[in-house]
Amino acid sequence: MSAPVTVWLNRTYAENVFFIEQLRAAPRPVRVHATHADPDSPVLAAADTADLEPADLTPDAYVAFALDHCARHRIDVFVPRLHQLAISLHRQEFEAVGTALACPPATAIAAFASKADGYAAMTDAGLPTPPWWLVRTAGDLVDAVDRIESAGLTACLKPASGAGGEGFRVLTREPFGLHRLAGWDSRVQVDQVAAALDRAAREDPDAATELLVMPFLDGPEVSVDCLADLDGTLLAGVGRSKHRRRRSFTTAPRYLEPARRLVEATGMAYLSNVQFRHLHGEPVVIDVNTRPSGGLHQLRLCGLNLPWNAVQLALGERPDTEWTGDPAGIEYTLVSGIQPVLPRRLPPLDPAGLAAGQLVH
Repeated sequence: MSAPVTVWLNRTYAENVFFIEQLRAAPRPVRVHATHADPDSPVLAAADTADLEPADLTPDAYVAFALDHCARHRIDVFVPRLHQLAISLHRQEFEAVGTALACPPATAIAAFASKADGYAAMTDAGLPTPPWWLVRTAGDLVDAVDRIESAGLTACLKPASGAGGEGFRVLTREPFGLHRLAGWDSRVQVDQVAAALDRAAREDPDAATELLVMPFLDGPEVSVDCLADLDGTLLAGVGRSKHRRRRSFTTAPRYLEPARRLVEATGMAYLSNVQFRHLHGEPVVIDVNTRPSGGLHQLRLCGLNLPWNAVQLALGERPDTEWTGDPAGIEYTLVSGIQPVLPRRLPPLDPAGLAAGQLVH
């Protein structure tokens, strides 16, 4: 049997316990190493070996930590989530210590570090996007909302930078009422946001707040998981459609073709994710993730193991992403489950910011 491939996942989301399960299903032995600043992260318990990592390093300091960590733990493939851009800029240094990076090139990551820059990149690639406005002042906000509402649509906002649905709000003119305290209400009043922008500008004129305002778009949401090689060729792409609790898959060209164009235009190698919603019934891109999506493991229902395929690419191998069957008939839902945490705490960090020991379980 060939020697195990050691794969490191740094500070990542709890859902990536399923990413680890996919790696373990590979035809070749894989040893998963995980680090996190939270000792109760379930990812640490799911890995074969685990360490705490420093919580507050600058990106450059984290790169130094990561290079030392790869050398000491003999990491074959590093799949970074935290400080992905800074790490990708030092790809050659990681290769020099024997570690391949399974993440897009820095140019592709940088293009989507800001959602505003990302929308500009999508426009350049000819992708369908919703109308959007980058707002910094109360006047910008009100003008954008007026434009959206004049088209008969509802406005929403999100921070210009951030992950997932962090900071997403639906904008409303409706006064606050007690009925808003019931259920899960994500609405916020336009006047409240405008007043907060004015107050922030008075308190610190040099600290510009940037928000994206756009129409609130209809579902279903379609999230296309992509695997691409280093020259930007899409090797595999499958859309996951989400409508309320129901989930299904799609390979419709109206989703896969824009995803392919984006991957090619930006050189988005390895794993990425392109999210669509619908404007007047037509799909538009609302977000691009330069990392594996939290729902990537769901593609195992289609017979795909993209986490392992990405590791193969990093090792210089050509993955077999051919698959048969029609995913259109597969429908499913998601339920909560139980994941263990470590029964005892990891070794403390030494003053240099490196783990004083390693916990193996």
